Amino acid sequence: MNPSEWFTEQAPGVASAFSLKITKKLHEEQSQFQHLEIYETESFGNLMVIDGCTMVSTRDNFFYHEMISHPALYTHPDPKRVWIIGGGDCGTLKEVLKHSAVEKAVQIDIDERVTRLAEIYFPELCESNNDPRADLKFIDGIKWVKDAAPNSVDIIIIDSTDPAGPAEGLFSEAFYRDCFNCLSEHGMIVQQSESALYYMKLIGEMRDAMQAAGFAHLQTLFFPQCIYPSGWWSATIAGKSSLKQFREQDTANKPFDTTFYNVDIHKAALAQPEFFKKAFGG
Repeated sequence: MNPSEWFTEQAPGVASAFSLKITKKLHEEQSQFQHLEIYETESFGNLMVIDGCTMVSTRDNFFYHEMISHPALYTHPDPKRVWIIGGGDCGTLKEVLKHSAVEKAVQIDIDERVTRLAEIYFPELCESNNDPRADLKFIDGIKWVKDAAPNSVDIIIIDSTDPAGPAEGLFSEAFYRDCFNCLSEHGMIVQQSESALYYMKLIGEMRDAMQAAGFAHLQTLFFPQCIYPSGWWSATIAGKSSLKQFREQDTANKPFDTTFYNVDIHKAALAQPEFFKKAFGG
């Protein structure tokens, strides 16, 4: 095996790695904020890598994009205004705008280059970029939320990279408190929350920070994600009001296609492993 034919990401602190066989490098650049690479792989289509970490692939991105958006949108009673912090590949924006009730979706990513590269190498994720309800902003999402007025938004999706570099502040109590202050009555945030198999400490710290910021209702969902460390990922919803019920009938009758998400997957994603229950209560 020639190591140069493979892209490998080592998971920090857990002595494991994930590799994909690559056929060629399509692009590489250092943006103002991070190091960006695009590879063509043998079996996962195109692959975007940011600062050495796998971000999105053609083959399996639907797991993440559907699960970070639809469960929250179908849990909120009437989501009209959605902000996506990060999400520069635009896959989450595409899923959000499948919901006809959404009147405005603002995507705030600090690095415009991520979106411009996605438009070239992942055009299928950018199909809704020109939707009249979409507003793409390339600014600091932390400042955007901090400056927002009360009752500005119904759902904030924090579609961030790992808690390092530009994304580090997106995992803080101060940021969650700013989110809480600008959300509407039944508002909620949903954030990618890493792998429960590898990073329980991080999940615990994140949940503590969300609760300290005022969110009394938490819900962590689990789903597969092949290219991320351990192959098993999570998203955590923090709500101002109860998250116990979702709009099950609306979900069953959704007027759009998904690849992974449906009623049964929503219910299954809420099932908590025993070690998770013991750590955070069930």
